[in-house]
Amino acid sequence: MTETDNDFNHEHSPRMKWAEHAPEVYKAMVGLDAAARRGVDPTLLELVKIRASQLNHCAFCLDMHTKDALAAGESVDRIIQLSAWEESRHFYTAREIAAIELTDAVTVLTDGFVPDEVYERAAKHFEEAELAQLIAAIAVINTWNRFAVTTRMAPGHYTPGQYKR
Repeated sequence: MTETDNDFNHEHSPRMKWAEHAPEVYKAMVGLDAAARRGVDPTLLELVKIRASQLNHCAFCLDMHTKDALAAGESVDRIIQLSAWEESRHFYTAREIAAIELTDAVTVLTDGFVPDEVYERAAKHFEEAELAQLIAAIAVINTWNRFAVTTRMAPGHYTPGQYKR
């Protein structure tokens, strides 16, 4: 083994600091995020944010939300299994599965819509106002993911609670 075989790859540089160049958009996103999270169970919220970030390949948001979830007491097992939730259903409640399944459907609109059966399962576990907040939270994390992925925000530097909103 050579000395370079032990070296890690170099961290990529962000393309831009979009929040500095679009501060009003960033402030609006922070406000929308705060509004969307109201009434959503914090544990469920982190699972939804991690799952959407997995689907969107958003390393920055995965770093942030896994650290926040761990700091809030979420188990490593549940976080690890989230990427294979369909085979790991026993790690989650029926309510959490409904939210995770809805997150998948809203995040990956491959068919151009959220299937009725996915929506109906979620509606069985959440009152209408709760479901509206959950849908908003899913939409918001997808928007954060798109900002972070497009501008190549670098993961690994976040500390839990750093962006208290």
